[in-house]
This record gives sequence, C-alpha cells and structure tokens, in this order.
Amino acid sequence: MTETTGKEKKGRLGLSRPGKLVLNKTIEAGQVRQSFSRGRSKSVTVEVRKKRTYLQDADGRLKKVGPEEEGMEGLPASAESVEIDHAAEDAAQLARVPNLTEEEKAARLKALHDARKAEEEARKRAAQEAEERAVREAEEAKEAAERALRDAAEAEKRAEEEALRRSEGKTAEPEGEATPRPAEEPAAPAATPAIQVALPDETLEAQVAPRKADKVKGEEEEEDELAKSKRGAAKVEIKRPAAPGKRAGERRRRAGKLTIAEALSEDEERTRSLASVRRAREKERQKRRTQGNEPQKVIRDVIIPETITVQELANRMAVRGVDVVKSLMRMGVMVTATQTIDADTAEVVATEFGHNIKRVSDADVEIGLKGEKDDSASLLPRAPVVTVMGHVDHGKTSLLDAMRETDVVSGEAGGITQHIGAYQVTTKAGHKITFIDTPGHAAFTDMRARGAKVTDIVILVVAADDGIMPQTIEAISHAKAAGVPIIVAINKMDLPGADPKRVRNDLLQHEVLLEEVGGDVLAVEVSAKKRMNLDKLEEAILLQAEVLDLRANPERPAEGAIIEAKIEAGRGSVATVLVQRGTLKVGDVFVAGEEWGRVRALVSAHGSQVEAAGPSVPVEVLGLSSTPAAGDDFIVVENDQRAREISEYRQSQSRKVRVQASGRVSLEQMFLNIDKGQTRRLPIVLKADVHGSVEAISTALRKLATEEVAIDILHAGVGAINQSDVTLAKASDALIIGFNVRANAQSRDLAQREKLEIRYYSIIYNLLDDLKQALSGMLAPTLRENLLGYAEIREVFSITKVGKVAGCMVTEGIVRRGAKVRLLRDNVVIHEGNLSQLKRFKDDAREVKDGMECGMAFANYQDIQVGDFIECFDVEEVAREL
Repeated sequence: MTETTGKEKKGRLGLSRPGKLVLNKTIEAGQVRQSFSRGRSKSVTVEVRKKRTYLQDADGRLKKVGPEEEGMEGLPASAESVEIDHAAEDAAQLARVPNLTEEEKAARLKALHDARKAEEEARKRAAQEAEERAVREAEEAKEAAERALRDAAEAEKRAEEEALRRSEGKTAEPEGEATPRPAEEPAAPAATPAIQVALPDETLEAQVAPRKADKVKGEEEEEDELAKSKRGAAKVEIKRPAAPGKRAGERRRRAGKLTIAEALSEDEERTRSLASVRRAREKERQKRRTQGNEPQKVIRDVIIPETITVQELANRMAVRGVDVVKSLMRMGVMVTATQTIDADTAEVVATEFGHNIKRVSDADVEIGLKGEKDDSASLLPRAPVVTVMGHVDHGKTSLLDAMRETDVVSGEAGGITQHIGAYQVTTKAGHKITFIDTPGHAAFTDMRARGAKVTDIVILVVAADDGIMPQTIEAISHAKAAGVPIIVAINKMDLPGADPKRVRNDLLQHEVLLEEVGGDVLAVEVSAKKRMNLDKLEEAILLQAEVLDLRANPERPAEGAIIEAKIEAGRGSVATVLVQRGTLKVGDVFVAGEEWGRVRALVSAHGSQVEAAGPSVPVEVLGLSSTPAAGDDFIVVENDQRAREISEYRQSQSRKVRVQASGRVSLEQMFLNIDKGQTRRLPIVLKADVHGSVEAISTALRKLATEEVAIDILHAGVGAINQSDVTLAKASDALIIGFNVRANAQSRDLAQREKLEIRYYSIIYNLLDDLKQALSGMLAPTLRENLLGYAEIREVFSITKVGKVAGCMVTEGIVRRGAKVRLLRDNVVIHEGNLSQLKRFKDDAREVKDGMECGMAFANYQDIQVGDFIECFDVEEVAREL
C-alpha cells in the first residue's frame, strides 16, 4: 500500500495584477510511503514540477492557461500568439537559470527559436506527405474499382451471349417430333460478377475514402504522439481537417481487442476477420476438390541422382515432404524426411505423383569427355607407333639403340631394361617413327600389355641362337590380343650359332605365318651389334604403316596414354605421355587417370623443351597434382573445375573397389583360417623410381604367396624413401625396400635409431630372390622320421617304484636312449612315446646295437607283454623352400 501526504500550499509571492512578473512556486512537494514485505515501509519525498503556459488574449495581455485548457483543439488566433507563447515560455525557462549574461540569454533564445521552427517545418512536411499518400491510395482504389466494373460488365455480356446462343439452338430444332419433349427448364441466370458496382464515381469515392482516411488519420495520430513525447507537453496542437467520410468513433481494423461494450454497441459496423476469410477459402477449395474441379496439376521434370533425401525429392516435385513420407509408408518404406533413398524408390514415388523422371548418375561427369569422332576431311598422316617386344636378353634395346644411334643399354642396371621408354627417330629419308621399348623380364607382363595397346606395329625380337622363349610367346599373345600386325626381327645373326630356320619353324607352332610360307608377317634378319639390315627393318616398318594408312586430327584437344610416371627431385611428378590425337600445348588442363593437372612444361625425347606435341609424339609432361598410374588415359579438358570433378569421381570409385577387395572376413572363412593355421605375413614398404617398376614388383611379390606365407605390401609408391615411410615401417615392423631409389639423411638416421632394415636393389632378379628366401625362412619346417631299429620283448619284469621293465633283444639296427618308440602288437601300433630308461645289465646305456640284450622302460605306459616288438626312431626337421 502507498500513502501520500500532501503539504499545505503556502501563499504566493508576487504582484496582484496579471501581466506583471510574478514569482510563484513551481514545485509541489509530497511524501509517498512505500510498503514492503515483513511489515517494512519507507517514506519517499516526491516533487512535481509545474509547467506555465501563457496565451495572449484579445486585449493583448498574457493570460495563464491551465492544464484543462492545454488539450483544447483548434488553432491559435494567429501565428503571433504562438510566437509570443513560445517566447514567454523560453523567457520563463531562462529566468530560472542564474548567472546568465544578456548575450548568452539572446543566443539561447535564438537557438530555442530555431529548433522549434525546424520542428514545425518537419511536422508540416510529414503532414503534407501523409496527405499526398492518402490521395494516391484513393486514386489507386478508384482505378481498382473501375477495373472491377469493367470485368463485371464483360462477364455479364458474355453470360448474355451464352444465353442467346442457347435460345437460338433450341428454336432451330424440328417442331414435328413424335416424342413429347419435357418442359424446358428456366434459363439459368447469368453468372453473377465478382463485384457488382452501379454507383457513380462520387459515390465510389465516398465508399473507398473512409477506409483510406482511417489509415491516414491513424498514421498522423501516431506521428503527433511521437512528436509530443519528444518535446514534452506541447502547448499548441495544429488541428488538421479530418479525412472525408470519417465517422466518429469508427474503429480501425485490427486496432485492438474487442471489448464487451464494443460488441454490444450498434453504432460501429464490424468487419470480417482474416480467419473467417481463410476458412471460407478452404471450404471452397474442398468443394472444388470433391466436385473434380481441382486446378490442373503442374507436371515437372524431376532429376533423380543415385541417392537423394526425401525432403529434397519433395522440393524437386514441389510437394510437401509429409506427402512423400506418406507415399513411401504406403509402399512399406518407413523413412523420415531427412533419410536417404535410392534412385529406384525415388523414381517410383515421382511416377506416383505424376511427374516426368530424368535419371542422372555420378558417372555423368565423364559424358562427352573424349569428344566426338573426327571428320575424315580433318585427318592428316601421322608417324607409326612401333613397340619392341621379346624375351629378356634377346637384344631389344640394343636394336633400338642401333636405330637411334645412341647407347641406352650401358645405362641399364644388369644390362636389362626395367622401364618402358618412348622415343622418336627420323630416318634418312625424313620419315618419323615412334618406338616404345618394353622390358622382357617375366615380371613386366603388365608393361608389355600396356605397350601393345597403344602401338600400331609390334616388332617381335627373337635371338637367332636362342629361339622362341616364354616371354616371346607372351609377346605374341599380347600382339594378337591388341590386334596389331607383327614384324619379326631375327637378331644376333652375327653369332656362330645363329639358326634363323629354326626360329621360322618355331614361329609356325605359335600361328605366326611368315610371308615365305604364304602368311602376312614380315621377317627381317638383323644384327644390332654389327648394324646389319637395319635399313630393311625400317623399310618393313614404313611399308606396314603405309598399308595401315595411319591418320589423326591435330586440330583438337589432345588425347593420349600414360606410358610411364615417376617423381623427380625438383620437377615433381613427371609422366611420359604418348599423344594419340590432337595437339598437347603448354597451359592445357588435363586429366590423367585419377589425377589432374595443368601442363607446365613439355620435354621431348631428346631432352629439349617444346611448346606443343602433335599425334604420335612422346613427351614428358610436368604439372601433375600427383603421380598417375602407367597405362591411364590422358585427356585435355576445358577448365580446372571439370578436371577436378572427374578426378574426384575416379578416386571415389577406386576407393570403393579397394574397400570391397579388403572386405570383412565371414565367420566360415574365419573358422577355416583357424583350422588351417594363421598365415604368416612379411610386411614391406616398397619405393621405386617409376610407377611401372612398382607395378611389376608388386605383381611378382604377390605371386610368391602360398597358403602359409605371404608378403603384405603396406605401401608402394614412387620416389625416394622419406620419414613417413620409416614411421609406417616402424609401426608394423616392416622391411623397407628401395628399387633404384635411396633414403634421405633424415630417413636413414631415423631407421638406424628404430633399428629398421632398409635394402636397396637395382636389379629385379636380386630383389625377388631375397624376398623368396625370406618367405622360405618363415615356412614351418618339414618333420622327417629316421628309423633306427627294432627290439623284441623276451621277458617282462615288475620292479617296485619303477613299474614294468621289458627285457628285450635288439633284432635290427640300434636302440638309442631319448629316441621315440612305438609299441607294436601283432603289427599294430598300440602306443607311441619315449623311452624313460635304457640299461645294459645294471648300467645305463646310451645305445644298444643289433644282437644285444637290454632293458627298456616306457614313460607313463605299463601295458607291455612278451612277444611285443618295439620300433625305435627319431624325428628330423627339414627346412622348406618355396
């Protein structure tokens, strides 16, 4: 509770007549008692400051206006009275401020006058804008009403025409019909227009204006109240004329809550609520739906990827997500709006909703990647691509050196080719030939197959003194699988043991028919060392190329194949690319298998940088994001974004394949592995100089695996051995193998600290032999029994604290203490164990020979009888090899 105690007002001090300076008390003081919980209270002094307002009357005298007259509507008698009022108010305020000079008072009066004038101007501008806005809205309402009138007139006219056509059709029917016609129903009234207006423009304005005036007046009232709150209690209010058609006491729509007095009042007309309008519209929509007059449904083309969420499918069909969920539940698929469904289920749902389906896949990023087929008019002759294949040490690289007039063999480790190389030579006649040299070792099968796929002609090199060998047969198979012609080069004709006839006869056994026997395969006898008949071999190549009529279009984006890939210090990932069609230029964006990049430099086979490479030209490409796999395709695309999308898609597909390959082991497979015994694995980390070597070594090592032992390649990559390789090997206690690469100083120090072994190899023979020997050492040894001799039990003795002892005669071989024995009864083994004692008379004997008597006791076995035989043998462990 609050109690207020007012003090008595004391007499005023001032002059008796108005118009003179009067000093009145402008502050009323009082006390307010505040009550709190637990009986506490507090008295607070409250002061109320009065405001003085003066107006000039008809006699020119200032008259004080009370609070009850401040809210009186109407304008002042003149603008001068307002100014005088403001001046008096300002003077009264300044009079209460002590120690002010006349200049300061004048400056403050001028500032107050300017501020009040600016405020009045702003109020007038706002009032003018509100009036203009009201007029503009009234005009728009008038135009809308006129349009409604025109639409109603047109609808009425169409209805009259329709009724006229119906009446004319009925009068045109024949009158002499035998069957009596039913009485005609009265004509349906014309369709009632949506708005019926038959009032003149003045009446229309009178109806529209009140609603607009309500809105305008409400905005004006809000502006006035805001201005009053800013400057305090206003002394004078400018009264604006009310909008036409405004009725006293009329409520604005949605102005506030409806009270009981307002609801029972008959003066105010109530308007329809928005909720009622919505209910009416929904009822009309339901009525149209039941009568089959639902608006025509929009059929859309819905794009469905491989997987899509339910809500996304609903958005693409422009339907509610709950409707899609209901449709799926009717089909037996219990999902929520955020769950993912496959493309087939989404297609069924979209078909049920009546939309057109367009299926897309992640693989669509590769659509149009290889471009269109070239027009025959744009094809130009190109150089033939020739692959040299054959058995190891048959002289393939030497023959290619002789044709290139270089020496590559001297740089090969062990004198054998372990990389695939591409070169282009120019003959004396000016013709260009591109050669691809492939390894002949058995481990490089994939390299040979890759060389056969990108070639036009295969040169099969066979040593005249060695004949057909396993890799020669494999090269023939690769050439036939690729469907390319073969030219046989019988090499080493300078040796004494050369026998070309034997080579020709052996080729017939493998369905290689030479021209000499009516076939289509050319054969040339050459000697790489003596440079014999090399010109004939070139002529045979050019003749075969002329028959093939090799052509390509150089005016298009480049396409080719990755021959080899490696990592070089200072250059990064480097790929040897054979351009098959188009022209590869510096700056082109390309995709190489799972990797992509931009061509930073092109290096020819002679080591010089070039700006472009046409068809059948091998070049080294710099600018790869990572090292691609040898044999991958090489395609130039339009921009970085396309290349990145294709690369990401291919990498994702590769990950899926690897995950499926290393899937979980089934329970049956687990039990089978337990029964067989766990396979022992040798973990290794493999690093090589080029990707082809990594591929060949990995394939060869996997072939060494058996059911008991296998090699587990933790990581295989291209480049030098780094610290991450050593860390990986340490975690798995693996062996680090470097093929034609070395470890850097930090990696070597780390390997020494962790006591890890790093082995370097440059010849694949030695690498495979060492790992084969390591796997052999992991094999469980074979147990071999060596029969020592037989002994016959002649007597059985029972000895206290010892048990039964057999008195025996050695009938064959020897009996040795510590050896294993078998007890035979009627030639059936009834016990197998060890001898616990072997004595000769009373002394322990190490062994007893044939024809001697001895005493034997079995360990933990007493069932021995006279006439049994004892077989003595020992077990030897024999090391196994792969």
